[in-house]
Amino acid sequence: QVQLVESGGGLVQAGDSLRLSCAVSGRTTRGLVMGWFRQAPGKEREFAAVITWSGGSTAYADSVKGRFTISRDDAKNTVTLQMNSLKPEDTAVYYCAASSRGGLLGVFTRRNSYDYWGQGTQVTVSS
Repeated sequence: QVQLVESGGGLVQAGDSLRLSCAVSGRTTRGLVMGWFRQAPGKEREFAAVITWSGGSTAYADSVKGRFTISRDDAKNTVTLQMNSLKPEDTAVYYCAASSRGGLLGVFTRRNSYDYWGQGTQVTVSS
């Protein structure tokens, strides 16, 4: 069974940095498109970042572009989201997602393009 487990969330102050990790078990991450989504209380889950299965291309939501960086290490079956210059608006539960499907990078900004999801990790940014 494929499982995704997020870690690294916590409470930080505005302007701080935080690094989230996603560990994949049940299969190698090689060949998987990997994404990060986030969901604030009372709001729908929204796209944050994605990286192609080759690691050659990335895409980000406008709200995080320039501050967040997604990366992958297929030898360790791990995907990372480096978050810098955090804002209170970044407060949310962050979810890791994976897809074995093919497609253009823009396809993977949509929730229904993913096959597997983690349980999420809480990120809280205080002002």
